[in-house]
Amino acid sequence: MNLFADIRALVLECLQDMGAAGQLPEGLTMDNVTVEPPRDAAHGDMATNAAMVLAKPAGQKPRDIAEALATRLAEDDRIVSAEVAGPGFLNLRLAPAVWQSVVAAALTAGPDFGRAQLGQGKRVNVEYVSANPTGPLHVGHTRGAVFGDALASLLDFAGFDVTREYYINDGGAQVDVLARSVYLRYLEAHGQEVAFPDGTYPGDYLIAVGEALKDKVGDAYLDKGEQFWLEDIRNFATDAMMDLIRADLKALGVEMDVFYSEKSLYGTGRIEAAIDDLRGKGLIYEGVLEPPKGKKPEDWEPREQTLFASTEHGDDVDRPVKKSDGSWTYFAPDIAYHYDKVDRGFDALIDVFGADHGGYVKRMKAAVSALSGGTVPLDIKLTQLVKLFKNGEPFKMSKRAGTFVTLRDVVDQVGADVTRFVMLTRKNDAMLDFDFDKVMEQSRENPVFYVQYAHARVASVLRKAGEVDIPVDDATLQTADLNLLDHEAELGLAAKLAEWPRLVETAARSNEPHRVAFYLYELAGTFHALWNKGNEVPSLRFVQDDPKVTAAKIALAKAVSVVIAAGLGILGVTPAQEMR
Repeated sequence: MNLFADIRALVLECLQDMGAAGQLPEGLTMDNVTVEPPRDAAHGDMATNAAMVLAKPAGQKPRDIAEALATRLAEDDRIVSAEVAGPGFLNLRLAPAVWQSVVAAALTAGPDFGRAQLGQGKRVNVEYVSANPTGPLHVGHTRGAVFGDALASLLDFAGFDVTREYYINDGGAQVDVLARSVYLRYLEAHGQEVAFPDGTYPGDYLIAVGEALKDKVGDAYLDKGEQFWLEDIRNFATDAMMDLIRADLKALGVEMDVFYSEKSLYGTGRIEAAIDDLRGKGLIYEGVLEPPKGKKPEDWEPREQTLFASTEHGDDVDRPVKKSDGSWTYFAPDIAYHYDKVDRGFDALIDVFGADHGGYVKRMKAAVSALSGGTVPLDIKLTQLVKLFKNGEPFKMSKRAGTFVTLRDVVDQVGADVTRFVMLTRKNDAMLDFDFDKVMEQSRENPVFYVQYAHARVASVLRKAGEVDIPVDDATLQTADLNLLDHEAELGLAAKLAEWPRLVETAARSNEPHRVAFYLYELAGTFHALWNKGNEVPSLRFVQDDPKVTAAKIALAKAVSVVIAAGLGILGVTPAQEMR
């Protein structure tokens, strides 16, 4: 049930009738007609821009269209009033029965209330985290992991067929550095004194890897040049780091469907196949790029290179895919990886990158556009940095990691549920302050607590009702007389529930799961307000002397918990049954 979609359908029906009656030209495009919550709740329950967007193509004044539309809408039992505002906006007030029906719909659908068919089963690949396998995940990866995972769940809830994917960057020079770092820990495990040169990884997390390598190969690599051990240790270390990363992700509640190795692209003809595909489309050529203004990028050479004509697909400059020495640039395997995604038949691709990848967006979009012939959209979401605070001070670095705060540092401090919710309390491209003290506060200022407290309050009402033999099972609540919910505060809460299906579609269209967290906070606030009114007005309390009234009020509370649980499920957070 999407009430906003239902009322929009009513608006469109009335507009079509106006066309048939000669009040509007027939054949007008209705795509831009919307029905939304008004900016000011005092103006009504819903507002439509129909008259504003149709005035010009219809050659009529907006107010004339709005007044005629208002007359037709008022004939529907669901509409209490339709008032023209300003130059031609139309504000609608709905009958109490409409809001009461939302409660019934939520109870009937249960966890599926708000689940949409927006995606129509289209296949979407969401790639996120994709950290280099050189150490434990840090707090920046944490935000990307939470965002990507919540986005994948949101799209699934909206009717898409979602694949969660991690791209293992195990084909670059950083993996050789990892192998050399592990070799030093291996020597250390044999009792040798070692020093870590600049550029290696000195974190304590590699101590266990060096010891494990010693247990496996004994002294086989002692006093040997790296030509004898580099490849073997590279594979051993990469596997160890991916085991660590998988464990970190599991602690955060993240499970991937696919782990895709960059290394699998080399020596298999896959990079060549992707470049040949572009060459066949006339997009690969030999040339010399103009020197860039300002700082020179790493892939610029003042000599002839193999270039991808990415400017033909929206990029600022063409991009090198092969260096003058014949080796691939770092962009080439990324092209091949996305070529593989397109080849796997995905209808849309989403990449979640860190903020430092901003310069990579246009070139990657150009590549996917070229590879798919413009049929597969790529949306790239950048996650901004996270600033950590504790006791009013920046959180100290992790000794175990050596240079950064790890995902485990955060989860061990506050738990996975708090970590995930807080990471979604800002839009992905906005900076986020994560204060360990504030996120554990039991106050309205802490959105995690505020939402969880609402769910726990409903659970408490259900428990207490059961203790005095008031039936609160789903079957009973679904037959409650919801006409008894007639106070404006109760109807206001039901109206807030009605926004949930629309919110799911809006958030899924824009790939913005933070909207779910924002909505849950607003819903919790509306519920808490009703709860607090019950302290002053006894008739608003959820348990009354009249069992029929009690059933209706508990049905409303249960509907709130249904939506909160569904929203928290999308965010990957477990709903609280009680607060301690």
